[in-house]
Amino acid sequence: MNQILEASGPVIYGAMAFAALYGVFCAILMVRKIAQKRMSDAAAAEFLDTIREPMQHKNFDGVAEICDSPSYWSKAVPQLVLLGVANRQIGPTKLRALLAEKFERDVLADLEYQGGWITTIVKTAPMLGLLGTVTGMILAFAKIATAAQSGGVNPADLANDISFALFTTAAGLAIAIPLTILGSWVQVRIGKLTDAVQEQTTEFLSDLEAAMKS
Repeated sequence: MNQILEASGPVIYGAMAFAALYGVFCAILMVRKIAQKRMSDAAAAEFLDTIREPMQHKNFDGVAEICDSPSYWSKAVPQLVLLGVANRQIGPTKLRALLAEKFERDVLADLEYQGGWITTIVKTAPMLGLLGTVTGMILAFAKIATAAQSGGVNPADLANDISFALFTTAAGLAIAIPLTILGSWVQVRIGKLTDAVQEQTTEFLSDLEAAMKS
């Protein structure tokens, strides 16, 4: 049993290192995706102004051509506008629901999936640290029990086990705390993305409704 516990040390360290690296990877991936999907206020205003004139003349093919240009391929709002123009006949209420569903399914769902992994790592890292703590203390007490029978305890052996127990606890917290802050910061950026998309989509729908009535 002791041999298994002693061999678990590198496994615990490896699992914690993997958790830390994967958590940072997920956070970086989310930030990149948010930056890819979001448009700055100035860029969004310029885009909406660009599509407003052809839309007023009911040149919906021209609007679709603008949205389908390389500079707007990865942006959320132009792709929602493209979908809205293609389904403009269903009415504003259904169209608003369609665009919201499209945004949630294609953008928010993917971000929430990555965010779920960050949350899992934040919960798992301290548990791995606790596992290392328990393992180290079991090994330390086992050596005390063995030394009591043989007549002496080697302080160096105990120090190694206790330091392993404490170090894994500290490492688990060192992983969880920054990832918690990073995850909260990413969630704020997701909220800003959602607010911006809703505001810009509402402006497009107003312009589209006015164009359809004219």
